[in-house]
Amino acid sequence: MGFTIEDMLVVSADRYDMKLIAGERGWSNSISWLLMLEDLTIIQNFTGKELAVTTGLGFQTEEAMQRLAEELTAHNASGLIVNTGYYVKTIPDSVRKYCDENDLPLLTVPWEVYLADMIKDMSIRIFLQSSADEQISAALIRAIENPGAGENYVRELLPYFDLDGTFQLALVSTGDLDSMDTVERKRIAYRMQLYLTNLTHNGHFFYYDGYFVIVMNAILEEDAAQILEEFSNRLQRKMRDRTVCIGVSDPARDISSLAVLFRRAKAATAMARTTGRPLQFFAEMGLYRLLYMVDDSALLRSFAGEALRPLVDYDRAHDAEYVETLEMYLRYSGSIKAMSEAMFIHRNTILYRMTNIKKILGCSLETAEERLIYSVACMIRKMDLPEGTDGRGLH
Repeated sequence: MGFTIEDMLVVSADRYDMKLIAGERGWSNSISWLLMLEDLTIIQNFTGKELAVTTGLGFQTEEAMQRLAEELTAHNASGLIVNTGYYVKTIPDSVRKYCDENDLPLLTVPWEVYLADMIKDMSIRIFLQSSADEQISAALIRAIENPGAGENYVRELLPYFDLDGTFQLALVSTGDLDSMDTVERKRIAYRMQLYLTNLTHNGHFFYYDGYFVIVMNAILEEDAAQILEEFSNRLQRKMRDRTVCIGVSDPARDISSLAVLFRRAKAATAMARTTGRPLQFFAEMGLYRLLYMVDDSALLRSFAGEALRPLVDYDRAHDAEYVETLEMYLRYSGSIKAMSEAMFIHRNTILYRMTNIKKILGCSLETAEERLIYSVACMIRKMDLPEGTDGRGLH
């Protein structure tokens, strides 16, 4: 997850007397670089995850310091370090409150600290961690693509992960990541990483195959769920300009399970996209776990088409709702009363429809196997599969 605010505090608390005075929930923010600033001009060029450092020369009033914090938040900065004791004696309470509310880490170092040395020290550490992160990402991709060749990734990952512990994957999709240029995709990645709190060295974030991938290692399933739910909530609040969905695999033990977990997270992402849910856990997909894991979409289309085509054709020809009626019949186990209440239709109308539906399908819908076939067909119909070569689709 890169060199984080937490990492910096561990190194700098004694060496530079650095203190975190606000924005504690951003402690896991990763840092792309340290930049010195004394006015707001350079902020316009921020790409995300920059850590701003200031002596306070240009921000000596409460209003100026507040504006600085607001601009840093708007440009997805990792945090702010203020060199206190000369231009700025104390940080205003209003600024502290703003940083707490917006999860912007606000740190101080005393005036006696030579900022050039601190910035050089931290920049070297950030560079080294960034290089390590690139190697970790490459090794994780090799583990996904060729899990049986452990010699190609185990040695590189061993210092960073409990390879025999549990792994869980989450995929983040905006639907257009693979069509973006690298710069735009990196900007979005930086923003997302700032919203992924409480996950540092037991996780990793990288781009692969059209998704941002979150790898979580040796984390309890309930803790991982809480992290991802908070992450999803922040994405919905902060990135309203994009439709973002997250698919989460179930946990599995051993690094060699990443390939399977990636496919399961991908299936959950597909269902999230189809249903419009921002967050979908694979374990909560029921029978859809099997259907979304089928790579052959033509097979699914064919299966549903064979079962439902007579009703689909009838609905188109007569502007009827027989497919929907059948789906409700199966959902409510044939209860006409429950169907009538759910569909706001008189029971006699439903009885009439069901009589016709059974005639059109040529079956009584009385056996478990018959009902299963049509239940699965109706589920496939909701998966938003691409249409077949005949252009008729399933809808």
